[in-house]
Amino acid sequence: MQESQSPVGGESEKEEEVGMAVREVCANGLCMKTTEVEAKLDEGNIQEAESSLREGLSLNFEEARALLGRLEYQRGNLEGALRVFDGIDLQAAIQRLQPIAEKLPSKKGRPRTESMHTISQHAASLVLEAIYLKAKSLQKLGRCKSVLDAVEKIFYHGIPDVLVDNKLQDTVSRAVELLPELWKQAGCYHEAMSAYRRALLSQWNLENDCCARIQKGFAVFLLYSGVEAGPPSLAVQIDGSYVPRNNLEESILLLMILMRKFYLGKIKWDPSVMEHLTFALSLCSQTSVLAKQLEEVMPGVFHRVERWKTMAFCYSGAGQNKVALNLLRKSLHNHEKPDDLTSLLLAAKICSEDALLAAEGVGYAQRAIVNAQGINEHLKGVGLRMLGLCLGKQVSSSDFERSRLQSDALKSLDGAVALECNNPDLIFELGVQYAEHRNLNLALRYAKQFIDATGGSILKGWRLLALVLSAQQRFPEAEVVADAALDETTKWEQGPLLRMKAKLKIAQSSPMDAIETYRNLLALVQAQRKSFGPYRGMDQINDDKVNEFEVWHGLANLYSSLSHWRDAEICLEKARALFEYSAETLHTEGIICEARGQIQEALAAYINALLLEPGYVPCKILIGAVLSKMGSKVLPVARSLLSDALRIEPTNRMAWYYLGVVHKDDGRVGDAIDCFQAASMLEESDPIESFSSIS
Repeated sequence: MQESQSPVGGESEKEEEVGMAVREVCANGLCMKTTEVEAKLDEGNIQEAESSLREGLSLNFEEARALLGRLEYQRGNLEGALRVFDGIDLQAAIQRLQPIAEKLPSKKGRPRTESMHTISQHAASLVLEAIYLKAKSLQKLGRCKSVLDAVEKIFYHGIPDVLVDNKLQDTVSRAVELLPELWKQAGCYHEAMSAYRRALLSQWNLENDCCARIQKGFAVFLLYSGVEAGPPSLAVQIDGSYVPRNNLEESILLLMILMRKFYLGKIKWDPSVMEHLTFALSLCSQTSVLAKQLEEVMPGVFHRVERWKTMAFCYSGAGQNKVALNLLRKSLHNHEKPDDLTSLLLAAKICSEDALLAAEGVGYAQRAIVNAQGINEHLKGVGLRMLGLCLGKQVSSSDFERSRLQSDALKSLDGAVALECNNPDLIFELGVQYAEHRNLNLALRYAKQFIDATGGSILKGWRLLALVLSAQQRFPEAEVVADAALDETTKWEQGPLLRMKAKLKIAQSSPMDAIETYRNLLALVQAQRKSFGPYRGMDQINDDKVNEFEVWHGLANLYSSLSHWRDAEICLEKARALFEYSAETLHTEGIICEARGQIQEALAAYINALLLEPGYVPCKILIGAVLSKMGSKVLPVARSLLSDALRIEPTNRMAWYYLGVVHKDDGRVGDAIDCFQAASMLEESDPIESFSSIS
């Protein structure tokens, strides 16, 4: 059957345009104007309109009714279309068509005549079209629950090739795409999920664009509906295939399939797919996977600078700051976008976490402050904050220069507070800065202010308060704070607090209590490992959680301080089994050897630690201490190592103490007195853990 217009419109606007253009219909080689039929429909004479079509085009009852229903639908008369479609026994038509579809032969050997093929094709096309248009009418009238999945009832095993023509395939594709939308509008969300999966798994010969729309719709539904879907049934799973465990995994899989289709040129680029994938991967902290997806996008889709910047955010979120900074350097080149504010701020933030990059970060932060104008003026406070952090992180061999940098850092942070007085993160960073400068009263005030601002819901505020109290030698109060924090936090977040509590016990000369606390901590981290997967190395831990390596290493240090050498060695072996080469284990090994009088072995362990990690301060100090006992010839080497340690950690009291010893042995009494005084002052304000460990 031929027609002058497309049998089924697309979207509603498109359908109205099509309806306006339809003025005649053709079938069986005959054509007739629709004017007379429309007039009878307007008068409510459906039977007379049907008779006109049957006589004019030699149609049977069902064909005439299907054409009438389409005409009413295209004219926008949905109620009228439903009245016409209700006059057709669609269920009986489906049952008549089922044996035709099932009995049709395979591709090889088709003895049926062309006329039989044409009749069955026309019949299937008309019935499906009537069902689809009835469904669309019900959808627009908000009566979706009345719709049946008739398409699958006709072609349970997919559409046979002999029945496929453009008109029929278009109707089937639209029906398959419509069904899950109808279930959603009816509030039947689990049925909608089943319809989506059936649409994607059944053999509907869907075009790439249609399949892509269904995949995208399903992914969006899984992401945002809030309805938890179970995994696909075992019947549709293939041995060895990946089976998503939850909504998030299934939506990511669908979106990545869509991205792959785009890379292969099968579908057109849809920016919303990348937006949904960005959201999904960010939810599960897999931003490095997102960066890989961005790398695969064809050139020209994104501006290269935007791609570099987005990838930098992804890698930074994944803890790969070196890669992120290299991308930002490219995007901030003079020939690209040197004044992009978000890139400057991210680059400054990355640099603020590394003393060797802090000077570079100062430049980025200063440029960000200059460019924070107009609609971006609200980011000036963020720029000042980054400037303060970078200045505070900078290292200097000169005491005067160091003092100047610290003063400038505090000025920048104070300026940021003036612009963002209610920013809890800024309050916290000011507290850390004052604590590192040993202005403990102000640090204590900001720590309490941060806890008040956040309602005690953020762990690092409690940790800062406990560390400041420990630096004031108020160990019992610090332990009370740690216990209060343990009551406020979930089990999985308690690792840093238990570690801190163990060190507080050590500071209060209660080593057995400390050992018991470490045992509780060990049980916690081992339970975490079983829950979240095996330990994969030091770089796995980029957040505030404690890993098993740290616990065994802490126990080894504790046992060695008690001269329990055998226990210390056992704990050290446990730590090595988790992370074979580390400066921390070599440092502890050296301490044990030195305590046993094995000086050369101790030196070898310390030196090996520095070869692994050249900036590891504890080993620089201990090498300097050992060399200071070996005579005047090696004093310059010891002094150089200790001075370098102080350049990196100017508040390390042990470095000041041993540097004083070196000066005394070298006859520099005045310098020695200054160093001993500095060590004594720092000892009075030395926290149980470094303040920088929580920033």
